[in-house]
This record gives sequence, C-alpha cells and structure tokens, in this order.
Amino acid sequence: MPFHSHTLPNGLQLIGETSPAARSVAVGFFVRTGSRDETPAESGVSHFLEHMMFKGTERRSAEDVNLDFDRIGANYNAYTSEENTVYYAALLPEYLSQGVDILADILRPSLRADDFDMEKKVILEEIEMYEDQPGSVAWDRARRLYYANHPLGNSVLGTKESVGALTPEQMRGYFTRRYAANNIVVSVAGNFDWPRFVELIAAKCAHWNTDTVGRSQRTEWRGEPALHVLTREKVQQEYAMMMCGGPPAHSRLRYAADALALAVGDDGGSRLYWALVDPGHADSADCSYVENDGNGAVYVSLSGEPEATEDNIARAQQVLAEVQAGGITAEELHQAKSKILSRVVRGSERPMGRMQAIAAAWTYTGEYRDVDTELANFEAVTLADVRAYLDAYPIDKQTVVAFGKLKEVCGVTGTPV
Repeated sequence: MPFHSHTLPNGLQLIGETSPAARSVAVGFFVRTGSRDETPAESGVSHFLEHMMFKGTERRSAEDVNLDFDRIGANYNAYTSEENTVYYAALLPEYLSQGVDILADILRPSLRADDFDMEKKVILEEIEMYEDQPGSVAWDRARRLYYANHPLGNSVLGTKESVGALTPEQMRGYFTRRYAANNIVVSVAGNFDWPRFVELIAAKCAHWNTDTVGRSQRTEWRGEPALHVLTREKVQQEYAMMMCGGPPAHSRLRYAADALALAVGDDGGSRLYWALVDPGHADSADCSYVENDGNGAVYVSLSGEPEATEDNIARAQQVLAEVQAGGITAEELHQAKSKILSRVVRGSERPMGRMQAIAAAWTYTGEYRDVDTELANFEAVTLADVRAYLDAYPIDKQTVVAFGKLKEVCGVTGTPV
C-alpha cells in the first residue's frame, strides 16, 4: 500500500496510505493538543472546544453539520485525550470531497458566545456524570497523584470550577494558538486518489493560520513509590492502581513494553489473571503500557471486594517483583506477540484502522510504519529486549492508589474525595 506525504505552505501536514482494493476511505484531522497543553486556568478547554466544533460555522449551523454528514452516510466522531484532539469520518470513496469539506469547515468554528454558554452547561453535566463513575474517577485521581506537577496528570474534562470559569475569549485564544495549521496532521487511508486529496485539502485549509506551537515537559517521568488511599463512602468495590515509568512513544523499547504488559496483565490469561482473577481473589486485574510524547507509563489496575484489597495489592506486587527479577518465559513472550500481531493485522484490514495507525506513528515520531514493518518490530522482540526494558524501567517501583470506601489500607489513612 503506497504511502504519501505533503506539507502545505502554512505547515499543515498531509499523510496517506492508498489501498485501491478497499471499499471505503477514512480521513482524520489530528490536532496535537490536549489536556497536557492547558494552563491551570484553561483546564478542560481542549475537550470543551471539541464540543464547540460541532456547534456551527459561518457556512453551517449545528443541525447542518449533522445532516450533511448523514446525507453521505459517514461514520464520524471526535475525541480528546491528554495529547491529541481528533476529528474523523469513514465514508464511501465517492463522498470524500464532501467529507473533507465538512471536516475542514467544522475545524474553523464560529465559537459564538451563546453556543459557548449553552455547551458549558452540557460539559458541567458531563463532569457530574463522570464523578458518579468510580472506576473513571479512580483513574483520574491516580494519574494526578502519579504525575504530580507533570502536565500529563491534567484532567481531560477539567473541573467544575475550571470549566465554570472559562470564557469565550480564553477559548478563542487557545484555539488560535493550538489549532494552527502547523500543529495539525491530516491522515487518510483507503480507496482514494492522492493528488486529488491534496487538492481538496489545499482548497479548504491553505488559508489557515500558522503559529508558534510546541509542548512543554516532553521528558520522562517516574512517580515516587508511595501508597495513597482515597476514600468515597458510596463506592461498592475497592479499586487499586499501580503506576510506574515506561518508554516514550519514540523508543524502540515500546515494543518490549507492550509485549510484557500483555504477558503480565492481559485479561485473557496472564500472570495477574492466574494469580488474582482465576482463583476469585479479584474481579479484575490487568496491566497496560501507555505511550506518550516524550514519556511512557505502565498501569496495573485491580478491583474487588474491599476486604480483599490489601491481600490483592500484595499478590499483584509479588507478581511484579517476580517478573522484575526473572523476566518472563519464552512461551509467555510468544503468546503475547501472537496476540499483538493479531491485533495489528485485524486493525489494518479497515481503512479506519490504518488511518489511525499511520497518524499515531507520525504525530509521535515523524515516521511512517507500514503493516509489515510494525509486525516485524514486534516479531523481533526477544527476552533480552524484555530484560533491557525491565532494567531501564523497573515495574516493581510503583505509585499505588487505592480508591473506595476503605478508610485505611496497609496502615495508610484515607483522604475523602
């Protein structure tokens, strides 16, 4: 599948992978901005702004945006993370020009004060609903404690106080800075004509502004080993999160980290599964590697009956200590790589999967990786690579956070939240 790239004079980066045999095409605008790029006074503005993109432009009302997507049968949506805000659509090839027109149009929204005030109420309600989801709250609080003053600990939603205080002027200023053309990657994959796609994007986006953009604290972070206990009376289960450092997105060790995380904590059979879930000690136990810009982390999460929490934390820590000391077996590595290879192949069979994959690689590393290259990178992981990863990023040095109704865990008194 041929790869293409092109940069407009204003800095807008276009990348694409053509597949004439595909029956659809997917396109996405990846804005390299998220909660880690916000000041405390702007907390939550990236997610809020994502909502505002669908509230109308000079050419379209909010209703028109939805109707125009529906008329071409597009599967469209958007999401905000700590590092990216993404707007995308999957559609039939004959509707690509219309899809590009809608996406490019909503990325230059009106940002009217009346819409802002109305949508702020929606965001505040969303924050309240989020606060009623103990698993989500547990992770949000745990990230804040682990990252301390590092911006990756910023909440994507923000708080009721920060969002409530936001003004249209603050949002417009953030939009101008962070939605500059040279801070956006447009990714496309599937059945399309590359020269025609470049023409479409240039016609809609060549006038977009350029600005001085960047990102602070693109440095590795390792939280302090400690136990934090957060107490909320109405939570039925007790949640425990363990976080430690990992390789950043541009590191070759990311492949070993991904394989190890599956061997340690995949929910379909792994060290944590056999030690905690299969015997019935915990309802869930998993491990995941998360890659970030200049940083990475490994997360272990547990949930279960409150009275079993201390023992389950001890069991999980014993598993991690054994892996840190002795690594994993050749069989475990083979099984983990098989699962990853299956995941990569299945994802690559859809234009949406490839559009997302090439954009993720490009925004973090500036590189294009075809499916065969990505498969080869995972295939090449050896036990020696896993050992090198463990030596560089020990998984037995964790920031541990317990969240639930327990008022004390392992001698640590809880803080009400």
